[in-house]
Amino acid sequence: MSFEQINNDYGLIDKVAIVTGAGGPAVLDDAVSNGQAAAILLARAGAKVCVVGRNEEAAQSTVDIIKSEGGDGFAHAADVGTEEGCQGVVEACMDLYGRVDCLDNNVATGALGSVLEIELETWREVFEVNVHGMMLMCKYAIAAMIKGGEGGSIVNIGSLSAIRPAGVTSYTVSKGAAMALTTSLAYDHGPDGIRANCIILGPVYTPRVASRMKPEVRDARRDASLLRREGTGWDSAQLVRFLCSKQSNWMTGQSICLDGGASIVGPSRSAV
Repeated sequence: MSFEQINNDYGLIDKVAIVTGAGGPAVLDDAVSNGQAAAILLARAGAKVCVVGRNEEAAQSTVDIIKSEGGDGFAHAADVGTEEGCQGVVEACMDLYGRVDCLDNNVATGALGSVLEIELETWREVFEVNVHGMMLMCKYAIAAMIKGGEGGSIVNIGSLSAIRPAGVTSYTVSKGAAMALTTSLAYDHGPDGIRANCIILGPVYTPRVASRMKPEVRDARRDASLLRREGTGWDSAQLVRFLCSKQSNWMTGQSICLDGGASIVGPSRSAV
């Protein structure tokens, strides 16, 4: 089977994908971000990719990788925690490519502490990004998908924290909301040919983890997996590509655990 035939199997050639949180370094290793890896794999499957990040230089780094491999994409700097930012992403994509077929929502933030410890303003900030921003990206992308008349696919990145709390209550609740939003999108827009699925993501090794996490915490994260390793952005990106592709064209409204088995073991071995 040729490389071209493999690409055709995904049904993504000349489709247009928006990937948020997709900026990253120009040199890749296992610490690639979920968004950057997804943007690259979607481009390898033939999609044209709108690479979204708060930092245009970081987003452009991902585009440079895509173009170096013969793919097509462009960088767009935006704060997707705001309505203006979300609307601007979709408008930029429509202006350049005239359509939107896939949306991969990666951007998220969080704060340590229980409801006794977190300030209301911090709680609001988490929800502005993790819930409001995700909803607004879906709102504008779905409108573009409906206009195109060919349906589309939405992938929302959730977290194992939503079903196994780990001391980050604001993040946990917001990711639970992402799961509920996903089922609502699937229900409301299935008749429009639009699918929506959520990835419940377990401990993944990203640049943020690489720069901030202590070795002993990483050891605990590895131990949480039945496979005794953290996931990588490439692991999540492969599932994103599947959920965006025609290979999953009868799948919608699902929240799928991607966690190395962490969700099926006891709390003493779980970590996010």
